Amino acid sequence: MSETPEKQFTLSQLAAMVDGEVVGDGNTIITGISTLQAAQKGDISFLANPAYEKYLKDTLASVVILSSNSVDKAPCNALVVNNPYLAYATLSHCFAYSLTEPQGVHQSAVVDPLAIVDASAVVAANAVIEKGAVIGANVIVGAGCFIGENTEIGEDTRLYANVSVYHGVSIGKQCIIHSGVVIGADGFGIAPGPTGWNKIAQIGGVVIGDNVEVGANTTIDRGALDNTIIENGVKLDNQIQIAHNVIVGENTAIAACAGIAGSTRVGKGCVIGGGCGLAGHLTIADNVHLTGMTLVTKSIKKAGVYSSGTAVEPNDKWRRNVVRFRQLDELANRVKKLEKDNG
Repeated sequence: MSETPEKQFTLSQLAAMVDGEVVGDGNTIITGISTLQAAQKGDISFLANPAYEKYLKDTLASVVILSSNSVDKAPCNALVVNNPYLAYATLSHCFAYSLTEPQGVHQSAVVDPLAIVDASAVVAANAVIEKGAVIGANVIVGAGCFIGENTEIGEDTRLYANVSVYHGVSIGKQCIIHSGVVIGADGFGIAPGPTGWNKIAQIGGVVIGDNVEVGANTTIDRGALDNTIIENGVKLDNQIQIAHNVIVGENTAIAACAGIAGSTRVGKGCVIGGGCGLAGHLTIADNVHLTGMTLVTKSIKKAGVYSSGTAVEPNDKWRRNVVRFRQLDELANRVKKLEKDNG
């Protein structure tokens, strides 16, 4: 069930939001959204993956969002759309938990006199905004956030609690930055010397476009000389590392625990699965899909789906395969010699 059961809509109202067709009673009252398995009376559910069709006949939902080829199987009212998953995504916001919004600048916040904070912005308890920072209209700076010198945050952007944004960072409009995010920390720039490692000053900044979401505890390092750039519409999951001078192209989505090394450029519309690792100074073409745990050590020049590694298997079989893998070079040389001898 929804966390806010006081919100209610008729089926016809919801259908209008997603340009869907009502099959059944358009006056049915909906107060929550749930899975097919967990739904109860008053809930709307959805069928987007054929693997879940087995749950459709027994669902207790009052309405199911589905495509036209499944409507005859619905045991209840139906909301017919071309893309059930997209419709679910749209309607999910109708039943999302409503946060209590703070108002104005909290008395415990520290705002430098040389910072510019729009009158409509919210600065919550214990936040710090340093000189030269510019906070746009309707921005929400959550409790305990830090905004460094000369950083700009565009209108309608929300920073949840305890976000740290260093100096010289630009964040666009309508962004969502979740708790624990660090933007603009020094990139990992060090040079070897006779007495050890020598730090390289990280002089660049970070530029984040509009409509970007950054998940909890993700880090985006500032550039060494040029800026690190996250373009419009990018979606970053939790615990991602974006190194210095990386460029992530428009509308790319990156799942949790991925890491991108310095100066790599990721194209537009890419999907990078969880746990992927991208080496530095690479170029990834537009519309590349990397499946989970893929390791990329060279540039990818064509769109498509790419994978690396092997799937899980019993340990004894895995050990045998590792031995065979280590013998591949010797085997290749033997084959080459045989071909030459029989040449």
